[in-house]
Amino acid sequence: MPSRNVIKKDVSNTFYHIYARGHGKKAIYLDDEDYRVFLNLLKRYLSFEAKNDSCGRPYVHLYKEIELNCYCLMANHFHMLVYQIEEGAMSRLMRGLMTSYSRYFNKKYDSSGALFETTYKASMIMSERYLTHISRYIHINPKDWQRYDYSSLPYFLGRISPEWLSPARILDQFSSAKEYKEFISDYEDYKDMLDEIKHDLANK
Repeated sequence: MPSRNVIKKDVSNTFYHIYARGHGKKAIYLDDEDYRVFLNLLKRYLSFEAKNDSCGRPYVHLYKEIELNCYCLMANHFHMLVYQIEEGAMSRLMRGLMTSYSRYFNKKYDSSGALFETTYKASMIMSERYLTHISRYIHINPKDWQRYDYSSLPYFLGRISPEWLSPARILDQFSSAKEYKEFISDYEDYKDMLDEIKHDLANK
């Protein structure tokens, strides 16, 4: 039987929590450049302006087909919350992202084989309450989440977002960035939801 969330229901106008980890739980980011390359790949696919490769061929361009709402890149795995507008956009994004990053990583570190443990996993989010808790779960994944460099949290707390990141669908549920910070800092409330989140991510 496939692990939970490997088989995805492809639905338009729907939120998904996407996650993947390194093969054998090994690190997929070894230095700052690796994190930046991964984020630049997201920028390539999601920015307003389409990008071309060195031969002038257009990369996959998914602006207005899918939104990246929040993310957190950890040493051996990543989490992203996306809003898929057009069917198929999520699979196109993840196929391009994971293939391109794996190629970069293997070339840089003179390695071969699968970088990621499996294809990405994606959990469809059906309720607004669960949606807000998932954004918190993603942002406080690191132990030092308030000072962590590789998550979208700073863009939720006041920094101007790049065009390839779309936090508004989450932040619109709060009156201010301060209220959002208070929400993610409320650990007691978070604990009440954590078991449900962990069940949804079973076998991740």
